[in-house]
Amino acid sequence: MLTYVFEHNEIPLYEQVYRYIKHDITTGVLQPGEKLPSKRTFATHNGISTITIQNAYDQLISEGYIYTIPKKGYYVADIEEMSRIPKESSISLDIRVPKEPVRYDIDLSGNKVDSERFPFSVWAKLLREAMSNRSRDLMKVSPTGGIYELRKAIAEYLKSFRGMLVDANQIVMGAGTEYLYGMLVQLLGNDREYCIENPGYKKLVQIYQQHQITCRYADMDEDGITVEGLRKSGADIAHISPGHHFPTGITMPAHRRYEVLAWANEKNGRYIIEDDYDSEFRPNGKPLPTLFSMDACEKVIYMNTFSKSLTPTIRISYMILPVHLANRFYQQLSFYSCTVSNFEQYTLAAFINQGYFEKHINRMRLYYSRQRKKLIEAIERSPLKEKCRIIENDSGLHFLLHLQTELSDQCLSEQLKQQGIKMRPLSEYFLTEENSREHYFIINYSSVDLEKIPAACEKIYRLITNKFS
Repeated sequence: MLTYVFEHNEIPLYEQVYRYIKHDITTGVLQPGEKLPSKRTFATHNGISTITIQNAYDQLISEGYIYTIPKKGYYVADIEEMSRIPKESSISLDIRVPKEPVRYDIDLSGNKVDSERFPFSVWAKLLREAMSNRSRDLMKVSPTGGIYELRKAIAEYLKSFRGMLVDANQIVMGAGTEYLYGMLVQLLGNDREYCIENPGYKKLVQIYQQHQITCRYADMDEDGITVEGLRKSGADIAHISPGHHFPTGITMPAHRRYEVLAWANEKNGRYIIEDDYDSEFRPNGKPLPTLFSMDACEKVIYMNTFSKSLTPTIRISYMILPVHLANRFYQQLSFYSCTVSNFEQYTLAAFINQGYFEKHINRMRLYYSRQRKKLIEAIERSPLKEKCRIIENDSGLHFLLHLQTELSDQCLSEQLKQQGIKMRPLSEYFLTEENSREHYFIINYSSVDLEKIPAACEKIYRLITNKFS
């Protein structure tokens, strides 16, 4: 007969019975197939109620430790293949979680947004208004492409500030461009070959390869990706950033844009994915017309994100599909749910419609322009000026710094790391070994601490001149 000593504490009596029996089963005191006492006998022997025993048995049955045979009683289940773990032991799993990124004293390659620059008060106000005035809408399932009000707001914004004529139903919202890339693969088919700019964004290649896409690479000249490179690649889809290439910063001129569009029109089934990720931040003048607005044959898929204009953590992006692809999307993929929260969609729609987005972009454009100017001036005032060349561009939030040094990029990056400085070389972004260029480094000024730049320049200068003590 099972005999247990129960404690008078906050643990319910049935749970104490459950724990005792479970312990006896997992440690082998009770063997598989062994019959347990009836509820009445068990209760009488231990001086407790049958309801307590019933609750304990029910819990053990639900977890698979015991089973019941009608009119015969309760029996210990065969749990031989279950791990027998002592009560006081802990589970140790060999899961290799990626380490937290190294924190640097000076990060010249980061793309973070300064928290002081995000319009928290306005965003909070609009979110509260959405929760107060749209409580029913917030609880409805969002359409596949995203709520219409946000898509319409984006279409109006693009018409006013980019000269793009877009129907709201051509716009598809997604939680980040990485998600939208996956949707595109499903829409276009994974039997296509994709051409990526070289140098280019390595993460993009990783995403496509995870979808069983074969990636080809095309070299670039001073005007961007070359049509010759596109043809040699044999690819069907070209994924490019004509507004501001990453990482070189090249802006594709109009004549090259027309050449690339002509390439797409040479063959049925060819498309261009135009990644316009930070087009809002052109220091001088308005952004150049998009490929999408220049395209008359429905060959361009336009993609953009609010990660650069607002914050990387907001995870709201969108793509604009040509009409025939938009129809195909809703025919084939409308079973997907939109991955962006209704709370964020309605808040962002109000942020755009009430003019806050335009004001924010203007404010950030001025801020980044000043950051860029002060950063360049700080470099030019430092000893590093003798050993570097600044390569500016007409758009985006970064430029290139060419260093005169005999050190390899890898060696210099490692030595900079030891000094608490992060500065990523251009050579890391080449997707093939050929034509890789050394001694060019990417300088991102979106969140750089300008007060630390003179010290950083001094350290870099000492390293490349071998004068570091």
